[in-house]
Amino acid sequence: MSKSARSIHWRLAVFGITVTASLLLWGCSKPNTGPRATTSEIHDVTRKALDNLVFVEGGTFMLGDIGVLKGRPYTGLNDDNNKPPVEVTLDSYSISKYETTWGDFMVYLRDVNRAHTYTVEAGFSRAGWLPFTANNDPLSPNYFKKPARSPNYQEAEGYCAWLADKTGHPFALPTEAQWEFAARNRGQDVLYATDDGTKRNDAYLQRPKQYIDPSIPPSGNMLSHASTTIERRPVGSYPPSPLGLYDMSGNVAEWTQDWYDVNAYQHLDPHNPHGPDKPVHPEKPEKVLRDWAGRGSHIAGHGTVFMRWGKPLTSSNGFRCVVNQGTPVE
Repeated sequence: MSKSARSIHWRLAVFGITVTASLLLWGCSKPNTGPRATTSEIHDVTRKALDNLVFVEGGTFMLGDIGVLKGRPYTGLNDDNNKPPVEVTLDSYSISKYETTWGDFMVYLRDVNRAHTYTVEAGFSRAGWLPFTANNDPLSPNYFKKPARSPNYQEAEGYCAWLADKTGHPFALPTEAQWEFAARNRGQDVLYATDDGTKRNDAYLQRPKQYIDPSIPPSGNMLSHASTTIERRPVGSYPPSPLGLYDMSGNVAEWTQDWYDVNAYQHLDPHNPHGPDKPVHPEKPEKVLRDWAGRGSHIAGHGTVFMRWGKPLTSSNGFRCVVNQGTPVE
């Protein structure tokens, strides 16, 4: 069986394992309860997706916590899943400068007739979830320019596949190697994917919840926050990284396409690594999540670009897409 066939096989297996997620994604018994996306809306989203791509010239770099090479690891608390770093080489690709927004994500959900699935009425009102809508109110958690929190991994993956279908370009979620290479400005020794590699945290959410005011202008160069607070800033609120990317540190944590394995770095292919071909624990499949500053992690280097961990496919997180093409997208 080829690697691509094995990948498809395990995706189907995971759908069987994560029954709730697969029913939410692919169940067709519920009728459409909202307006479908218009041709104009779809065109607008796909045009922006292409316009917002940043070309990343490939190269060779040390993937993982390179602080150990100096005798001072950047991440602690027994986070040995990124140590020792390994040398890998990536082909060139393009990556979205922004995290996928509520507005764009909702156009996708409406086009595939699943927007009605993720509502308070459907049970998505527990802590950590928002009703899946988008609006024009800058003070709302669902403001269309704020980063989306996909209800599960499959919808994040599905959004990128949807872009690929609509544009004809090979959109996909990034591998974790692609994500880190871009966050580190093509593999440089930086701790945060900010304008200068340092963390000057926006004070926006660093206060009691009852005093959070969305009208306060952004400050600092990134937003890290309490993990129980689901509010975000609109994408592009802070200065971009030298590569021209926004919010790869902070705002929301981001899915990658790799299956999580604590020992993955010991088995990676040196060229365009993709992680394991299947879940290490099929009974509890997890994908690699990057940018833990976007989940409120502050201590022991967890907010740096080197932090990696796995989350269940039903977890709600942000994401951005890449285009796996060796030349800039015209």
